[in-house]
Amino acid sequence: MPLRSPGKAGEWLRWKGLFYILLVRYFWYIEMSSMPDDGQIAAKRVRLSREQRQRQLLDVAWRLAREEGTDALTLPRMAEEAGVTKPVIYDHFGTRNGLLTALYQDFDAQQTAVIDAALEAREPTLEGTARVIASSYVECVLVQGREIPGVLAGLAGSPELEAVKRDYQLVFIEKCRKALAPFTGQKGILQSGFWAMLGAADALSHAAATGEITVEQAQAELYEVIVAMVARSRG
Repeated sequence: MPLRSPGKAGEWLRWKGLFYILLVRYFWYIEMSSMPDDGQIAAKRVRLSREQRQRQLLDVAWRLAREEGTDALTLPRMAEEAGVTKPVIYDHFGTRNGLLTALYQDFDAQQTAVIDAALEAREPTLEGTARVIASSYVECVLVQGREIPGVLAGLAGSPELEAVKRDYQLVFIEKCRKALAPFTGQKGILQSGFWAMLGAADALSHAAATGEITVEQAQAELYEVIVAMVARSRG
């Protein structure tokens, strides 16, 4: 087999090397051109509405409170966990108390929705109504486990919490008054009776959440409180 001359062999190797260089550059160009630039990436990002962002931030806050306790709920930490800038967090909550108040309001909204649905589907008797109020209240507190006591402790004595909590309590009392009205005496249930019921509901629910009593014990005891309250109204 005849050998290539050194000149021709060198030229062939040079062209072969150039070909590989061009081939590599070609595939690099194809790969890079198929990658979106920063503008394209930004355009593809879904922009959350204010309500959606609020929901996202509250979910992050509940997770943090559940995993690390409410002491971890600082606004800078929230920004880090949610992957947003600090101004976004401050715009939504303003202060740490604002964040804790928003969590309590979120809990109230969930509790109200659960109780409303349960009352709508209840058996229309005193026993059925009392059972629904007792079981729904306890279950709603248990959904958030130990987070709610931590939120309340973090807001202890704050005007924000007192206003929000009292508004919710009054709404809940009126909801119970309306649901129990068909089974009460002519004068109805005294306001003091409902406040006593609400105090018992909170104490029993938190005792169940911390494991001091069982869920069934808390619900059964609250059921008895409600039935006894109605019985007293009948004289």
